[in-house]
Amino acid sequence: MRSGARLLPGGSAVAGTAPSTVDRLLAPGALRPQLQPIVDLASTEVVAFEALARWPGLADTDPAQAFAAARSEGRVAELDRACQAAALSAVRAAGMDPGLTLFLNVEPAGLAPGADAGPAPGLDRDGTRIVLELTERALTRSPSELLALVAWARSRGLGIALDDVGADPASLALLPFVAPDVVKLDMSLVQQRTTRARAAIATAVMAHAERTGATVLAEGIETLEHLQQARALGATLGQGWMFGRPGPLPPIPSPTGGVALLPHLAADPPTPFDLVADDPRRRVGSVATLLGLSHHIEAQGAALHPPPVLLGAFQHAARFTPATARRYAELASWSPLVGALGVGLGPEPAPGVRGAALDAGDPLAQEWTVVVVGPHYTGALIAREVEATDTGERRFAFLVTHDVDLVTAAARSLMARLVPAPPGAPA
Repeated sequence: MRSGARLLPGGSAVAGTAPSTVDRLLAPGALRPQLQPIVDLASTEVVAFEALARWPGLADTDPAQAFAAARSEGRVAELDRACQAAALSAVRAAGMDPGLTLFLNVEPAGLAPGADAGPAPGLDRDGTRIVLELTERALTRSPSELLALVAWARSRGLGIALDDVGADPASLALLPFVAPDVVKLDMSLVQQRTTRARAAIATAVMAHAERTGATVLAEGIETLEHLQQARALGATLGQGWMFGRPGPLPPIPSPTGGVALLPHLAADPPTPFDLVADDPRRRVGSVATLLGLSHHIEAQGAALHPPPVLLGAFQHAARFTPATARRYAELASWSPLVGALGVGLGPEPAPGVRGAALDAGDPLAQEWTVVVVGPHYTGALIAREVEATDTGERRFAFLVTHDVDLVTAAARSLMARLVPAPPGAPA
């Protein structure tokens, strides 16, 4: 619960005060985390708590403004880690039952390269069951750092939740990349009428949960009607004032159930073609053939709603032509993430397009890949240049695939190389 989790009634001018604001927020005893229960909707048994940042000694301090102040001082990672550490200390001091799970938020701005970034140390100690809550903003802002964080968390037995799913339909295309153990539905899906747009979001989440086994958690449950709606949308866990407001950790017995975590994903290959190098379905084709296929896959992506993620590897900047730049810029104007990779490409090779410059010796510099990942469609052209013909015509070994797992793995391989969003870009 990103925005709701850190908002308090009222507000103050925290973001506009002197540079000592964050120092006051981090003063000993100032930060007092509160915990909101998460329940099994079938039994209403408490199975987890979400930790929420609170500063009761600083009158009317609004946590959203506190993080805005930290952002202005370049100290988001520091404040975020302090919130996580305080929550861990609180539940451990209170003796939280080891059968319960603790949900902790991670701010995307705290994942920037060079920052003292990432979650607080000690998350994988003493057996506390922990799920890290991320938002789609984290993936679109710092894709490589976010994917590294997910891999780090899974290697230590921590779970991953994707928060506020449905607040922005674009977040749906990002579900396969994070492969969350828990999908947290935005409260608007529970509290408001099911329009066609919300139905599209709900069915996309249902499809993802059906395919992966992810748990669906509904936020903002305050009434019996909200509860019924949450169940109708496929949620098995719930959170909201109907089950308890944020506060100190209450005495809770060990739950009979719990928050299930998915099996760990295999490590992604160095390049997309490594996924298909031994696939007997591979073909060999010319540049003209691959151009037609890549344009078709791009066109499929352009027709999708909700919008997909589109990533392309072009070997060299010279092959990211002005016409290609225009197509990708148009897609970037409404897609959650559009990226292009190649030798000599800049961090933004077209307006809104995330770039990555490849080293000439990088194996990916020999590949031509276009991937589209959407809630209901995935497709990819995956190719590697082979020896030219006697006439000098360039040839490629290639595969076109719509296999969800294969396309997603190829896309993650590309996404892991993308640069972070520039300073000042929307979170």
